[in-house]
Parts: sequence; structure tokens; C-alpha cells
Amino acid sequence: MYQYSVEEVEEKLETKIESGLSPELVLTRLEKYGKNDIQEAKEKSWWSILIGQFKSPIVYLLIFAAATSFFFKEWLDGIAILVVLFLNAAIGFYLEFQALLSMNALKKLTLTKAKVIRGSKLQEIPAEDLVPGDVLFVEAGDMVSADARVSKPMNLQADESSLTGESLPVEKSEDVVSENTLLAERVNMLYKGTYVTKGNSHAIVTATGMETELGKIAGMVESADQEATPIEKKLEAFSKKLVWITVILVVVIFGAGIINGQPIVGMLQTSIAMAVAAIPEGLPIVATLALAFGMLKLAKQNVLVKKLASVETLGGTTIICTDKTGTLTQNIIEVTSIVCSDGTDLLAASEESKDPALLKNKEELLNAFVLCNTATMSKDHKKEVGDPLEIGLLKAASGQHVSFEESRKKFPKIHEEPFSSETKFMATLHKRDNGAVVYAKGAVEELIKICPKILVAGKEHAFDKKLKSEWMEKSDQLSASGLRVLAFAFKEASPELKELSSNLVFTGLAGMVDPERPEVAAAIMECKNAGIEVVMITGDHPTTAKNIGLKLGIIDSESEEVIHGNDMKDFEELSGSDKKNWKAAKIFARVSPKQKLDLVQVLQEGNTVVAMTGDGVNDAPAIKKADIGISMGKRGTQVAQEVSDMILKDDSFTSIVSGIKQGRIIFENIRKFVIFLLSCNLSEILIISVASVFSLHYQLFPLQILFINLVTDVLPALALGVSKGNMNVMQHPPRSGDEPIIKKNHWVAIFIYSLVMMVCSFTAVVYSHNTVHKTENWDPLLCNNILFYTLISCQLLHVFNMSDRKTSFFNNEVFRNKYVWFATGICIAILIFSYLISPVRKALHLYEMSAYDLGIIGVCSFSYLLIIQLLKKLKLVL
Repeated sequence: MYQYSVEEVEEKLETKIESGLSPELVLTRLEKYGKNDIQEAKEKSWWSILIGQFKSPIVYLLIFAAATSFFFKEWLDGIAILVVLFLNAAIGFYLEFQALLSMNALKKLTLTKAKVIRGSKLQEIPAEDLVPGDVLFVEAGDMVSADARVSKPMNLQADESSLTGESLPVEKSEDVVSENTLLAERVNMLYKGTYVTKGNSHAIVTATGMETELGKIAGMVESADQEATPIEKKLEAFSKKLVWITVILVVVIFGAGIINGQPIVGMLQTSIAMAVAAIPEGLPIVATLALAFGMLKLAKQNVLVKKLASVETLGGTTIICTDKTGTLTQNIIEVTSIVCSDGTDLLAASEESKDPALLKNKEELLNAFVLCNTATMSKDHKKEVGDPLEIGLLKAASGQHVSFEESRKKFPKIHEEPFSSETKFMATLHKRDNGAVVYAKGAVEELIKICPKILVAGKEHAFDKKLKSEWMEKSDQLSASGLRVLAFAFKEASPELKELSSNLVFTGLAGMVDPERPEVAAAIMECKNAGIEVVMITGDHPTTAKNIGLKLGIIDSESEEVIHGNDMKDFEELSGSDKKNWKAAKIFARVSPKQKLDLVQVLQEGNTVVAMTGDGVNDAPAIKKADIGISMGKRGTQVAQEVSDMILKDDSFTSIVSGIKQGRIIFENIRKFVIFLLSCNLSEILIISVASVFSLHYQLFPLQILFINLVTDVLPALALGVSKGNMNVMQHPPRSGDEPIIKKNHWVAIFIYSLVMMVCSFTAVVYSHNTVHKTENWDPLLCNNILFYTLISCQLLHVFNMSDRKTSFFNNEVFRNKYVWFATGICIAILIFSYLISPVRKALHLYEMSAYDLGIIGVCSFSYLLIIQLLKKLKLVL
């Protein structure tokens, strides 16, 4: 459509820039063209997930063991191994399928919004509902949701590097270009997947979904394998270590067994079973499910984490760089002071002036409120679209009996210089009588610089240095009282004027209050207790920033330094003392996006994990550079959201703290179930090794080992993975960014757990033989049963050792975890049913034991729990 004029495009797509499509036409086209989605790589089907459960070296070992059993006509053992194999596959399939469902649920929370004109009204809709003929309204920071023909662009620029490779933003116009123009040179088109870097424009959607240029490319690209998360990589490293340890032990045990005259088939099956016991193959799936569960939990707390890998980083955050507006404050802007350039405060005046000269001052100031403004709202103020600050200005004007709709009809916009972080103001040009008028608003110190005149008593006067100083002082006074202050200006002009931001006439100030969120002070205190620094970075006046910082506890006294953007050097010019000052400061005011990026680089020096919030298109580099980039869900631009690692759906600082807390909990939960699984599996290896090396009369059968893993490795580990976490998780410093899941002291604890578990299991056997049965000859089957039941009981009770040793046994995150009790109950039920079902009992070589033997098993199992708890109290294990 780039080769046609806007009018021709309107005609071809049966739409109008002013009114857009009717609801009926939207439904018809949605049915015809489908959703505006890029078809992703085909999602894993349930059968491919199921087949994937059998693609493992461990599974191949089990199949080999079953085949060996059948070859030697051990039919029952062969069948039992296959049953266990399919049970393992079923559990793995269920866990992986649940993780997939959890991730799909998260994807549904990330739907992009688009601003469209439908039925002559500007509204926000899900971008997937766009159809050809829809009229988009895009502005700086918006992701372009569909291919569209530009109309009425205002200084419009778009970053198309993702599509064309062009590194610089492209200037857009509505001029017609020739039919064979290259994609990168179609200046009158916007393309899906690119984003607006400057200005705003209307645009008619010409293609959606797979018909867009992005869709065509996506259709040609094959899907790539998803990269493993850091936690998955660490777990894989564990497995490799365990494989090597297991190989050595298998060789030793197999050799010892053969030397001691054990049958080759039995030793082969025992060796294979020990290999299975050593490697918890379901660990990555359980970890993924724990991460996905944590992410869904965070989503319910208004924190949308986009990548599994970010959860691990989130828990290790050491510095939070947060903006002020909307994050620390409520972002409910209310204008509380309107000071005209003649000195009158419209909101403080007891009655309205009738002086025509003073009315001129008021008229030009309020016109700037509503005309130098892109927000809209309904008459009842229930539907609001746009920046909260601009909505606040519309409401203030409405309170002064000025209708923004009537004003915009009376003074239609011709041209606009949008707000930018560099200039810190915006200006618009409007038709007026036989000429035109410019209105501008922005930061007081910046706007006053370009105002050589001031409007007083309806006439323009020189705005000299002394007078400017007085107005700056007035602005400082408003800022010191906690108000955000904007300046306004105007000038008479011609409709052809291109340079709007010069020779303006100052018309007054507006002081706005944005109350701090009541819950933020407590959240900041929680961060301090957790060893996390909080740094405020804002574009506001330093005095306003300091006022909020004191109220919220970011700084403790008036004497603490606030670093002004004007005093911040470029990163390349920073000295060691400059960097030291930046790291020590807690508030940065009037900061540009480039300075934000430089600050992140400085703070990242020294093994820190920096979280950075932002909402604008220019914040994107700093958000991307930070270890955890955080964008705003309500007021954040789509570009900021695209590059961020997490999105705050409510824009609140407390949600960041909730995210860090949950990130810490998730990491600790993963660490707990890894320790639990490794210690259980190591206990089995130790028992098999000791029994083989010392050629004991009894040994665990291969199927018993597989059964123990089946019962204890899955449900208790899952229960630990979804724990609510330790109440004191935010009362200790952040962990180091490169800290492994299992540290040296954890490995020591794992070995001690396993060793005590082994000793308790063997003690039960020896005590039963020497005190209950008192026979000279060992009963291998009886000893085996006592060993089996004691070990599995110790492992089930072991889950209660996974609590923090600083907490009470009966009042900790594990004991209070209902899922742990459910998991333990189900495992006990499985154990009972395995005895009651004759074929299973026979396959596991189980038989009825006396009450004395059951008592010994119970005493030795609970003794294990008591010993570990005593060692915890003595601080000998974690």
C-alpha cells in the first residue's frame, strides 16, 4: 500500500482516518483474516513429550536390565523393571506437561495492547484483534503491532533495525513512494515488530499476522532449540559429576561382587540400579516446574517474569534503581496549584477575576493545559487514555470550566514537537483565527530558557534575568513542598512555522501532587534489612526528589547529597572518586536516559546484581543493560516492556520487593529439593556399596532401589519446590551472583545426611537379628525387608530436615507446607498398597513382618530424624 496515497488506501480498505472501522466490519474482517499473531514454532505435542521420557541413558540402562532378566528367564524381574520404567515415564510426562501448561498460562498475561480509532473513538485493544483497515495511533515508545500506512505524522521516527538492519531511526512521512521501492526506503510505512522512537502518527493497518513483513520472515525461519536456563545448566553439571562418581562406584561394586562369588546377572542388575539411584533424572523437570509455579505465583502478585532464567537472578538482587513517578508514588496526578504569569494562583483565589487582561493570562495558560497534550478522557472521567500527568492537566482545566474537546475542535493541531528526555519539553502548533498559535509545556528551568517574554496583564513584557530568577525561586518553593512543577508558554505564529521551541511567552506554572504509595516505606525498610540498596532515579526537580526520599526512608537526613544530572559526567570521563560518589548516592535527579545507562555500568562494577526500572523508549538501553530490567505494566512503553526481564502490572515498588522475595524463595526451594534428592540417592549408593564390598548376607534388590526412587524422589521433591518459603528470607544479605546451588557446606551436609541414614538402616537390621530373632544364621530376606522399609521410612522423614536450622521444628516453612504432608501421606499409601497387592509384593520380595520388627523400623527411622535435628541444633549440619 506504500505506492498509494492515504486517500486511496482509505478507499481500498473502506475506512477513514477520523472514524476508523465500525464494530460490525471489525468482526467480519477478524473472521476473514484471523488473529494478528505470528505463528510460533509448533508447540510440543503430548505424544512428543511422552516419547521424550524414553530418550535417556538411564532408560536405556533399565531396558538393558529388563532384557537381561528376560534372557536369563527372570520373567518377574523383567516385567517389574518395565512397569517401573513406564511409571517413571508417566510421572515425568505429567510433570513436563504441567510445566508446559504453566508456561502457556504465563504467555497469556503478556498480550500487547494497541491504540486504535474505532467508531470515531480512541481506545486500547489487544494487538491480536487488529484487522486491515484499523486506524492505529502510535507515539514514541510504542511497538508497532501491524504493518500500516502512515497518515498525519508528527516528527515521526521508527527503529526498523530488527527488520532491515538499519541502525539509525528512520524519518517517516506520508508521501507516496514508487511501487518497486525497497523495504528499508518505504518512508510512508510502519512495520510490525519495529518501534516508534520519536513523534506520533495515525496509520492505517494494511496487513496483519503472517501477512506482515515480519510474518513472512517468521514463516521462513525454522525454530531453534530453547537455551537451557542457568539453573538447568547447574543441575546438568551436578548430573555429570554424579555420573563419574557412579561409574567408579559401579566398577568397584561389580568387581567386588564377582570376586565374592555373586552371580553376574544379579550384580549387573544391582550395578544398573545403583546408577539409576545415583542420578535423579527428574531433577531438571522438577526444577522447571518449581520455577514455572513461582512465576505464576509472582504473576498473581502483579509481577510478570518473562524468562525462567530471570527468576534465579532476581533473588540475588543487591541494588534496586527505581524511578519515582508511579513506582514510589501513586501516579494519580492532581494539580493543586495553578500560578498564572501575573502571580495569581487560580486554585487559591477566593473568586474568579473579571478583568479581561487577567482573563487573557488564564486563557492562554489553560489552553496550554489541554492543547499541548495528547491524552483523552470521557466526560465522566471513567475512561482515560494517555499519560497520567496529561490526564491530570485535563481534569484541572475541566475544573476551570475548559473543555478539552471544544478547545481541540476550535484550535486543530497542525504540527507537534513531542516531549523528549533531551529537551524536557514539548510544543504544539494550532490553527487560530487567521493565523496560528504555539503552546508548550516542560521542565521549568528548560522552558524558561527559551522564553524571552512573559505575559502580564494580557500583554507581553520582557522576561529579564531577575524576573526569571524570581520564578525559579517560586518553582523551588513549590518543589520543596513536595509538588512536581511544570512551566507553560505560548506564542502567536504562522501556520507554516516549523521551529516551535523558540521565542516563547511564559504564561505560568502548575504544581502537581503525586502522593507516595503508603506501603512503599515498609517495603524500602524490608530491602534495607535484606541488604538491598534502593536508589531513586528521577527526571523531577532535586528538591521534589529529596522530599519524597525523606518521606519514604531512602535517605535519612536533609544533608544527604542529591546528584543532579547536570553534574554527571559521561562514563568515559568518570574518575575513581566520581564513581565512588555515584555508588554512595541514593537519589539522582534530572537524569537523562544516557546517564541512567552510565549509572548502571558504574553500579555493576564489583559483583553486584542491579535491577533497573523504566517506562520510556529512552529507558530501554538501561533496562536492557541491567541484570534485571523492570518495566511498568500501566504506563510503560511497549519498547521498555519488550527489552525488560519483568513487568510490574501495577507499577508499584512493593511488587519489585515481592519479586525479589519470591525469587529468593524459589532459589532456596530448588536448593532444598536438590539437597533432599542427592542425600536420598547417596544413602542408597552407600548402602549398596557397603553391602557389596563387605559381602553382607543381605542386599537391596534392584527393583527395590527403583521402587524407593519412584516413591521418594518425586512427590516430596515437588512439595519442597512449591514451599511458601522461610519467613526470614528477607533478613539476610543477597547471595553472590555466581553462587552455586550446592556449596561446599551443602555437600558436607548431604554426605552426613546419607551417612546417618545408612547407619540407621543397618542398625535396624543388626538390632533385629541380634535381639529379636537371635539366630546364628542370618535370614537374608528378613534383613532385606528391614533394610528396605527402614531406608524408605528414613527418606520420607528426611523431608522434614529440609527446614532452616534457625527455625523451630514445629514452626517452619516445611512443617507448615501442606503439600509436604500430602506428599508424605501419598507415599505411605503407595507403600501400603505395594504390600497389599500380591504381584507387587512378590516382585519386591516383601513378606509379613512381626510387630517387633515394625517397631524397630519405626524407632530407627525416627532416630534418624532426631539425630539430624540434634546435629542441626549443634550447628554441625545445615
